[in-house]
Amino acid sequence: MVYVTRREVFSAAHRLHNPELTDQENEDIFDKCNNYHGHGHNYILEVVVAGEINPKTGYLIDLKKLKKILHEHVISKVDHKHLNFDVPFMEGVNPTAENIAVGIWNQLVDNIDEGRLFSVKLFETENNYIEYRGE
Repeated sequence: MVYVTRREVFSAAHRLHNPELTDQENEDIFDKCNNYHGHGHNYILEVVVAGEINPKTGYLIDLKKLKKILHEHVISKVDHKHLNFDVPFMEGVNPTAENIAVGIWNQLVDNIDEGRLFSVKLFETENNYIEYRGE
């Protein structure tokens, strides 16, 4: 089994807020991430595809093709956007790093046809990241 990773960077804003909670509960849980106008991150996204090497090409997946898939289905939708308002696949979802990673997975899982999507890793800060490997 071979694992191929592509790294991309995007900038996005979000506000962590649950409308079912009181303002005080939201503040207690989400602290500064509950800022009314949101705040931003420079996210690092790592997408891993797993599978066997194609003997004809020597690739599991051509990294140019993987880059194109990532840009078409994720980066173009999230870069310099407000995740709460501008990103259809995050509509109605509290945009925690966990939920963003799952949302990205859902955008990619049916669009990778060489190998299989193995994981989505999303770095929200230098020290904090989420990894999602499907259900």
